[in-house]
Amino acid sequence: MRMGVLDIGSNTGHLLVVDAFRGGPPVAAYSHKEPLRLAQHLDGDTMTDEGVDRLLDFCVEAQRVAEDQGCAEVTSFATSAVREAVNADDVIARVNAATGLELRVLSGADEARLTFLAARRWYGWSAGRLSVFDIGGGSLEVATGADESPDVAYSLPLGAGRLTREWVDAGRDLDELRKHVRAEIADGAGAVRRAGAFDHTVATSKTFRSLARVCGAAPSADGPFVRRTLALADLTPLVEKLRDLDDAEVAALPGVSADRAHQLYAGALVAEATMSLFGVEELEICPWALREGVLLERIDHL
Repeated sequence: MRMGVLDIGSNTGHLLVVDAFRGGPPVAAYSHKEPLRLAQHLDGDTMTDEGVDRLLDFCVEAQRVAEDQGCAEVTSFATSAVREAVNADDVIARVNAATGLELRVLSGADEARLTFLAARRWYGWSAGRLSVFDIGGGSLEVATGADESPDVAYSLPLGAGRLTREWVDAGRDLDELRKHVRAEIADGAGAVRRAGAFDHTVATSKTFRSLARVCGAAPSADGPFVRRTLALADLTPLVEKLRDLDDAEVAALPGVSADRAHQLYAGALVAEATMSLFGVEELEICPWALREGVLLERIDHL
């Protein structure tokens, strides 16, 4: 069965088309994405008309692409930028009316839970007690557990895009940003630690993948089955280096796209704080993340 999953994130809209097989992993067949920058189209806590129009145009185009690719169905979801808009219900209704989609807003806890599901399916039961971290544009997701559903799953407003807008672009003190990030993460760390020690620690998301690549991990062209890791000992000096680089210099680093370069410093601060406060010296980069988790749950329900 050919299926699509449409991910409306704070930075990017991404349609992933897969061939799904009962008892086997979904196999990627096609990808269509566009930078939407929805978080930048929030006026206070209201999504602007321009933001809604960008979202509508992309969803209409994504639905057409999904039909052209032969998708039997498209599962669609939105994350923090839409979730935090006070007019989210109206935005969702307009998208669904224009496209025939059933776009839904995921809670932060559901983001963490479904990302954990993807990582669990990728690494299997032999990974033991698993901890999963994901840095998105608007939020940081944390989950841990020994089963397919995590014991603890939550979200913090520490996305790389959010912190860049609210702190870096606003010219606020970067030392205070570091304190803020660490205080937010530390506040929830106790619940994770009380749930038990980690046997395997992994991370997902573009931010972690880019940081791992800059620190020497294999490029994406080598395929998903190459083991990629990120060590805290490599990340800590990189954070200091990124603080002094401009966007062009960051974009010139291996594995960093030009449209993400501006927010890599804030993402690196969150990654370093997460690893440090949870006592993680090295984590592994998981090729699957939220989109795959949403697909896997949908396939289970078919």
